[in-house]
Amino acid sequence: MDVRSFQLADYRPVTELLETVLSEECYEQTMEAFGRQLSWDSELVLVAAVDEEIAGIIIGTIDKGRGYYYRIAVHPNYQRQGLGKELIRSLRGRFEQRNVTKIMVTADEHNEPILSLYESLGYAATDFFRSFQKLSIVAG
Repeated sequence: MDVRSFQLADYRPVTELLETVLSEECYEQTMEAFGRQLSWDSELVLVAAVDEEIAGIIIGTIDKGRGYYYRIAVHPNYQRQGLGKELIRSLRGRFEQRNVTKIMVTADEHNEPILSLYESLGYAATDFFRSFQKLSIVAG
């Protein structure tokens, strides 16, 4: 597995992955935020590739000095193999390099089912940000 920054050539496989994994409503919200984040700082969008195939993506953002995990998606064929955890760890490293004041997890209705993944990596309920609509990546 190779975790790296998103590249333009990844666009089609990433959008197909997001369409496969996310509900229609979540996909639409995520694509808007994804586009904004790419235009602002593409280094906070990471992909996990397995044998040259995009198997996962994590979209992060920095807003008012805080780092936020916005959305993570792993292809069903690769779930429960550590890709999600590796994406989270890699993005955390990027946040730490940027000296963010705190790292938060956006906890909207689409992320609720996977909050236990973040908890398994040491994040607590106090790290879950439920007012995600106020984030610049979402509000525009």
